[in-house]
Amino acid sequence: MSYIQGFLIPVPIDKKDAYVAMAAKACPLFIEYGATELVEAWGVDIPDGKVTDFKMAVKAEPGETVVFSWLVWPDKATCDAAAQKMIEDERMKPDGEMPFDGMRMMWGGFEPVFTHGR
Repeated sequence: MSYIQGFLIPVPIDKKDAYVAMAAKACPLFIEYGATELVEAWGVDIPDGKVTDFKMAVKAEPGETVVFSWLVWPDKATCDAAAQKMIEDERMKPDGEMPFDGMRMMWGGFEPVFTHGR
């Protein structure tokens, strides 16, 4: 069964174009490394929670939204091998300043227990 890497990323709203350009540049590389799907979803309706919410999770600041992103890999071994390739691949180096604060990004790996569709 597949392996999913999920990400929550606080991104300044005024840096949306830079973020999308960065993601578009990286996408073909992830596919080359073995990913089968990449989704970058821009937060447009993120309600404030009473105990926790997406914005609190990444300590989003005023003027930021949350990007919910995931990569689908055939398996964890492919994902792990890709991680090493990314470190060594000069094409993965940022062209300039990152359009988000990576210190507040969160991520994790997940094994699907149920899927439907696609």
